[in-house]
Amino acid sequence: MASWSKGRIVGIIVSLAVVAALAIGVGLRVTKRAAAETPAGAAQPVTLEFGQADVATVEAKALSRWLPVSGTLQPVNQATVKAKVSGEIRQVMVREGEAVKVGQVLARFDTSDLDAKLNDRVGALESSRAQLALAEKTRAQNLLLLKQNFISQTAFDSAESNLSVNRGTLKSIEAQAQLARNALRDAVVVTTLAGTVAKRHVQPGEKVNFDSPLFTVVDLGRMEVQAMVPTNDIPEIVIGMPVELSIEGFGERRFKGEVERINPMTEAGTRAILVFVQIPNPDAVLRGGMFATGRIRLAEGSPVPTLPDTAIRSEAGQNFVWAIENGKLLKRIVVIGKRDEAAGRTELKTALPSGMLILASRFDNLKDGAPAMVRAPGREKEKAEKPEKAAAAGPVAN
Repeated sequence: MASWSKGRIVGIIVSLAVVAALAIGVGLRVTKRAAAETPAGAAQPVTLEFGQADVATVEAKALSRWLPVSGTLQPVNQATVKAKVSGEIRQVMVREGEAVKVGQVLARFDTSDLDAKLNDRVGALESSRAQLALAEKTRAQNLLLLKQNFISQTAFDSAESNLSVNRGTLKSIEAQAQLARNALRDAVVVTTLAGTVAKRHVQPGEKVNFDSPLFTVVDLGRMEVQAMVPTNDIPEIVIGMPVELSIEGFGERRFKGEVERINPMTEAGTRAILVFVQIPNPDAVLRGGMFATGRIRLAEGSPVPTLPDTAIRSEAGQNFVWAIENGKLLKRIVVIGKRDEAAGRTELKTALPSGMLILASRFDNLKDGAPAMVRAPGREKEKAEKPEKAAAAGPVAN
């Protein structure tokens, strides 16, 4: 009984060993098959996590509109001082670039001939006054004689006519004398505009004719740009609109101006109208002839759907945005409109679902359909407290 029991036990042990071996073999085959069916290097996709500051939604905003303008700077007030007499320039008192005040002497003419003419007219005036006095005395005597019937009416009328002629002659000579005085006064050239001498057209000793240009004086306190604006944009421009300008040679410095005047007629040969933009220049740093480019701020329109400029991407001539929808990152092709550079927003003409989250920060290597989520505000605080953990979980922004 004991020996049988021992042999039976040995058989049972052998059977269990065989079953175990078979089970191990089956397990190895299953493992190999699974390994063969699983692609090498495959891994579960990582869910991209974005912060609240990385996303934006479509918002209705009234965009500021700007009209580009350009032109050459010119002083608003400038004057060309011209000769009021003919003659030789004896002395020139100023040069280009010098500041002048109202009434300041710029040049003097040689007055030899003018003095002689004035003396001649003064002499003729004295002679005419003497003749008029004699004619008045003669008329008075003839009037008494006429009343006493010592002379005829004809004789008295002759004396009366002579008096009238002398009075007329005196007035004529007085006018000639005044002209001679004016010419002598005009021989001293003065400016009627305070500013800077931009051009001196004459030199000492040069003979000039009446109305010849002598000096050009400009006032740099106020400058203006004459900008050509298409006629279809004129209805949106009104007097007083602000203008922002950059001037050649001043780098990033910007100058403020405003629309002062609008020409009522189009320029010949064009479909454009001149708009005059005035620029204050109290420190006189701007000079005539400088080139200016800028933009006129137009009135804001009605609110339109907008996104931040950073949310708009462009690739192969198409504009698109990255949207987070149903836990996935989706690429949406969009059509855009006007831009408001000052506000950093762009009009969106493609309708997007209300409240859709759009990536507004720049990230690289994004893929359409990738798992994505936006961290809740509470989680944002946790990430800020543990920056090393946040760096391991979220995407990397450039």
